[in-house]
Amino acid sequence: MRATLIVIFAFIAFMVGSFIWFVATWDSDAETPVSTLESSYDAVA
Repeated sequence: MRATLIVIFAFIAFMVGSFIWFVATWDSDAETPVSTLESSYDAVA
């Protein structure tokens, strides 16, 4: 049971770490927008 909890904790830690790395290294200028929300916002402003 203890090994199972360690594996679950390691998996959760890996997932949280991966998400933090993804957000920290995100370059919005290099990616094209997926939604049209940005375009409609520019039209209103």
